[in-house]
Amino acid sequence: MTVTVNRYKCGYCGACVSVCPMAALELVETWIEINDSCDDCDTCVNICPIGAIESVKE
Repeated sequence: MTVTVNRYKCGYCGACVSVCPMAALELVETWIEINDSCDDCDTCVNICPIGAIESVKE
């Protein structure tokens, strides 16, 4: 599984960044970056208020 961010749907509120236990998400200007420390825990997927973050099969 891989976590992806729909940049067209994302409102860049930063909620996902603040809850990530691995500090794998970063708000960079107008997009969310996910680094290699992401362990696919889906915490960010569950917290996103508009459903812009998804966990997809590779």
